[in-house]
Amino acid sequence: MAFTLNEIILLVIALLVGLVLGLMMSGRGKYKRLWRDEQIAHRQTLKERDARVAAVPPGVGHDRSDRDDLTRVRGISAADAAALHEAGYHRYDQLGAISDEQQAALEARLGREPGTIAREEWRTQARLLETGKVREHERRYLET
Repeated sequence: MAFTLNEIILLVIALLVGLVLGLMMSGRGKYKRLWRDEQIAHRQTLKERDARVAAVPPGVGHDRSDRDDLTRVRGISAADAAALHEAGYHRYDQLGAISDEQQAALEARLGREPGTIAREEWRTQARLLETGKVREHERRYLET
């Protein structure tokens, strides 16, 4: 099979373009290393946060009877509730009355994306539970 000069030139150009694109995309592992380092740092931050949450003994600062079950709010896990207790939020009325600045601080403390608390409507849920509208809360947030 004989190639013409034009076919050979096109083949060489295609190979060079592939080589250049390959080198551009690989970055010689630089971006892969950066991504791996970021993942390691993130895992370490999560471990430190979980250790701080686990280190808080039950009942520090407040009597257990003084606390509401914050895990009833959809989106709050047991670890989140412990972190909220550590931050000083023990009752539904406190959670329902947080400001936007406090919300941003809580999202950062819990490792959540900005706007998560508003999107999941924690304030509204807390107000419903505080006022005893449990059925309304269940209807709106727990039933699908």
